[in-house]
This record gives sequence, C-alpha cells and structure tokens, in this order.
Amino acid sequence: MAGRPSKYKPEFAEQAAKLCALGATDAQLADFFAVSVSTVNLWKVTHKEFSESIKVPKATADERIEQSLYRRAMGYEHDEVDIRVIDHALVQTPIRKYYPPDSTALIFWLKNRKPAEWRDKIEQEHSGALTVEITRFGPDA
Repeated sequence: MAGRPSKYKPEFAEQAAKLCALGATDAQLADFFAVSVSTVNLWKVTHKEFSESIKVPKATADERIEQSLYRRAMGYEHDEVDIRVIDHALVQTPIRKYYPPDSTALIFWLKNRKPAEWRDKIEQEHSGALTVEITRFGPDA
C-alpha cells in the first residue's frame, strides 16, 4: 500500500531559498507551500537540493539580524537625506543620523552571549542542617 504522493516539486528549492533569504522560518515555508512543518522537515531529509538550497540563505538572514542587533547595542550612525518643502520648493539636506546604544539590545546580547554572568536566575546555595518533623493527626496517629 503506497502513501500519498508528495506535493514536492523541484522548483520548490529555488522558491524556498528566496523566502529564506527574506528571513522565512520553516513554519512560514510550510504556510507558503500549503503543507505542514513536518512535511517541510521531511523534504529537507528526502530532497537534498531543497535542504541545501535553504542553508545559506537562512544563515545569511541570521547574520544580518545579528549584525543589526550588534549595531543597535553599540550605537551607530548613518547618512540620510532630510526632505522638506520650503517656500513651495523641495529641499534635500544631507544629514548624519545618530542612534545611541540601546540598553535592551545590550541586555539581550549579554544574556545570550554570557548567560553565566548575565542571566536573571540567581543560584542560591543553602548550608546548615535542616530538621523535618512529621506530625500525624487522626485515629491512626
């Protein structure tokens, strides 16, 4: 008895690569292809071209996010053009925009990169003796 035929098509590899370059997750791939996440995972195992096609774009998208988080944590500057209408004329003014370090990004970075030093959970060690006394109530006591 054969199972259902696969919905997989060879062109899915290229489509998935493009979606992953935009940051798509496996759940979003599943939604795009109208299949379950487990089906996407099966395609990664049974179709090497599909698996290979999404590895680099996913890693590249992750690296872009990591760099953005790093720049946000450290603070950064970039060139921009301010556009305004003054006396019925369009005026473009080049400016340098500054973003100060962001404490939330800093905390997130430190908690994830150095959890032993920055996590919220504090380990407590108790020393000394502990005596437990059990008192029974009722007819069998």
